[in-house]
Amino acid sequence: MANSKPKRLYQAWKGSNRFFCGGRLIFGPDVASVFLSTLLIAAPSFAFCFQVIEKIHKHEMHESKHVDLSHRHILGFPVLIVGLFISIADLVFLFLTSGTDPGIVPRNNQPPESDETFDATSSSMEWISGALPNLKLPRTKDVLVNGLMVKVKYCDTCLLYRPPRASHCSICNNCVQKFDHHCPWVGQCIGVRNYPFFFLFISLSTILCVYVFTFSWINVIEEKKYYGNSLWESMKGEVLSLVLIVYTFISVWFVGGLTVFHIYLISTNQTTYENFRYQYDKKENPYNKGILKNFGAVYCSKIPPSLNNFRSWVIEEEVQVKSKTSKQSIETILEKETVDLEMGRKPDPDGYVSIPNLLRNLDFSEISDNLKVNDGNEVEAVVPFTFPIIEQPVIYMPVESNQCCLVSDGRVVDENADEVHFPIQSLHPLHALRK
Repeated sequence: MANSKPKRLYQAWKGSNRFFCGGRLIFGPDVASVFLSTLLIAAPSFAFCFQVIEKIHKHEMHESKHVDLSHRHILGFPVLIVGLFISIADLVFLFLTSGTDPGIVPRNNQPPESDETFDATSSSMEWISGALPNLKLPRTKDVLVNGLMVKVKYCDTCLLYRPPRASHCSICNNCVQKFDHHCPWVGQCIGVRNYPFFFLFISLSTILCVYVFTFSWINVIEEKKYYGNSLWESMKGEVLSLVLIVYTFISVWFVGGLTVFHIYLISTNQTTYENFRYQYDKKENPYNKGILKNFGAVYCSKIPPSLNNFRSWVIEEEVQVKSKTSKQSIETILEKETVDLEMGRKPDPDGYVSIPNLLRNLDFSEISDNLKVNDGNEVEAVVPFTFPIIEQPVIYMPVESNQCCLVSDGRVVDENADEVHFPIQSLHPLHALRK
């Protein structure tokens, strides 16, 4: 029995995302990592700005005491303003990356319509739902992109064929357009809508590291004259600058390497997911349009609107679902769908199941339902159906013999043999009873 309750979409969201400000901000399930990233950026930036302000104050004190300075200190107001601008912009792009819908594809409430299904059975088709055994969909479909064929996969969780370049994030439990990766530092998937913010975030992080590293070294060198022109003594005297030098030197290898890697990805129009799977190593990339156009596609094109209105009202249905493997569930499914699993068709309205044409013209009077038990208590299954016009002895097949299987035209296939054959040429078995 289902109870309908009107809720906001973000309140009934089936993904693992976390929402704030009434669904206006969407984060990943690991949103706490955003605060860690904020601390790693804000702490050294605040320390650097504090150092610059201290140097400015020290210089002003010397001027007020009419102390003759040979030249103004390099760490002045321009350095402070630029440092603050880079730090604030970096944090803004961090929150834009983390709190923006990356391009989540809305889920389907039910599998595709029956007109999209296929009657034929092949190895590329699978059951898409245990509750609908008569509905089959191909696992992949071919889509034409820029004159090249691209395969799109069916998502069992979202019940849809993913758009090209989309993938399902196991952490956020959503299909994301142009899925790049799930970044643990921003706690969010990186997709088509927040990738420009993400690249600016890591780029500004790299610039900030280089900026702080450079001016911290300049400060150490400038202060050397107050420590007897000894660089070592100057480093010991300027402890804060030394800490910032070590910290930014280590950090720039991570964010700098990541920035260079994504410059390569943008120039070749790849995603991290595609690159790690070597997707275009053996075939042409249908999205690559040249370096300039690839960069233009990221920063000279409008960000597509979100496919989800998280503040819209929806009806949430609470349905009690029983285990698919339980006998009661199977009986309920069969009763509801009224599907004959053996024949692959629905029974007649009177309750009778239609008999296949292959069995209508056979004489069933010769069928024997006796079982033969050998000396070792081994139960053997008899092949019951034979053509009545040929009188041949009944052939028995041992139970443990799993080499033979029945095919659609009534032949028996030996899995260990190279050819399809009959056990006896004059005998045409149609079915095998097995324990």
